[in-house]
Amino acid sequence: MSDLTNLTLAQARDGLRKKEFSAKELTEAHLKAMEQARALNAYVAETPEKALAMAEESDARLARGEARPLEGIPVGVKDLFATKGVHTQACSNILKDFRPPYESTVTANLWRDGAVMLGKLNMDEFAMGSSNETSCYGPVKNPWKPQGSDEDYTPGGSSGGSAAAVAARLCLAATASDTGGSIRQPAAFTGTVGIKPTYGRCSRWGMVAFASSLDQAGPITRTVRDAAIMLTSMSGHDEKDTTSANVEVPDFEAVLDGGIKGLKVGIPAEYRVDGMPEEISRLWEQGAAWLQEQGAEIVEVSLPHTKYALPAYYIVAPAEASSNLARYDGVRYGLRVEADDLTDMYELTRAEGFGAEVKRRVLIGTYVLSAGYYDAYYLKAQKVRTLIKRDFEEAFTQVDALLTPATPSAAFALGSMSDDPLQMYLNDIFTVTVNMAGLPGISVPAGFSEQGMPLGLQLIGKPFDEGTILKLAQGIEQAAALDLTPQPWWQA
Repeated sequence: MSDLTNLTLAQARDGLRKKEFSAKELTEAHLKAMEQARALNAYVAETPEKALAMAEESDARLARGEARPLEGIPVGVKDLFATKGVHTQACSNILKDFRPPYESTVTANLWRDGAVMLGKLNMDEFAMGSSNETSCYGPVKNPWKPQGSDEDYTPGGSSGGSAAAVAARLCLAATASDTGGSIRQPAAFTGTVGIKPTYGRCSRWGMVAFASSLDQAGPITRTVRDAAIMLTSMSGHDEKDTTSANVEVPDFEAVLDGGIKGLKVGIPAEYRVDGMPEEISRLWEQGAAWLQEQGAEIVEVSLPHTKYALPAYYIVAPAEASSNLARYDGVRYGLRVEADDLTDMYELTRAEGFGAEVKRRVLIGTYVLSAGYYDAYYLKAQKVRTLIKRDFEEAFTQVDALLTPATPSAAFALGSMSDDPLQMYLNDIFTVTVNMAGLPGISVPAGFSEQGMPLGLQLIGKPFDEGTILKLAQGIEQAAALDLTPQPWWQA
């Protein structure tokens, strides 16, 4: 790994402005790192020509003293975000060879601010998965391995490519998306920072939809400061997205300087689940102690409907997926399997185009929306969702934010849960409540497992109060003071 790829986004930004190196040199260093790291399978499409052209434009602007907020910063883009004329497949065969004639709002915001696109990142197919094993391009490998092990581990999902690329220094930051934990869980598994903003903070226009009332874009970065910088650029009102919130975007980086003294942080009793590993419990206590030492007040709170969140989520999300994925029929774009009549063409195209997990969720979703079951399942799940949201509203009358574990364990070996979807779904136990209530949540690295794998803590905030959880996350980051550099085994 070169010195340039080891820089944080903030360091690279400052170095570019001081003319210590050029945007082209920074981009070339990352392109070389990507070449040497193909064993990780993090990128599914590399765009070196586009990256170098964008870097040259950035160098010209830097020379004129016209630097934009992300001028010359090389980033990776999750394959869920439409990139004009560039491979956009949501890592599904059904979108084979799709190159959209438009740009997603989130990526357009990044290019507007001067960022450089390195390529498209691997992910679970249609963002459905917690291990990046459902991708039609195969699994991403976690840059981290347990001490003394040669086994490949998951980087988490669905944003596994984004998290692995950031952890392995293959980009300075990456776009990601979170429907039930798909930013925060991979961040926790790879020793990176992942923030899922409030629903509506970042536009969903040009993102391949999974569950429209839950999906939210956000960044994965090396540090909390980098996450704040990326979030500022990615956010903003968008008239093309009816769920986009017309609220002012603060300078999230400036918010970090405020300190956390006097903030009240809640510890929800219901997150102390049966069978939680001792190392997760210890880390949670340690995180609370760190925040207390920095002047925050720790308060016990209750979120009584937490235990219903996971089952309700796995009704609401598949129901919305079944509706959203009905558009993939082989008629207008993507894969088409020729047949004698239209119905056969639909069926054969979907049978070949969708992977097993996507089919499973579409079937569940179609079932819970069908006549006779809609009231029993979907309507009931929406009522539970309202109760979960109310729990948070009540808790936030007492505290400014909540502290919980990010995941129930450290990363697990690839293939170890593939045959047990229910066990896989339990990976989202600490994260789905945040999506159900539309709240902001952040995962920040806080320690290591006994095997030397990264562990994260989660902070949950009030709607559109990302600034508070960013400040608290920075407090944990500074107290933990971890070396989050994985050994580059993939270069061997």
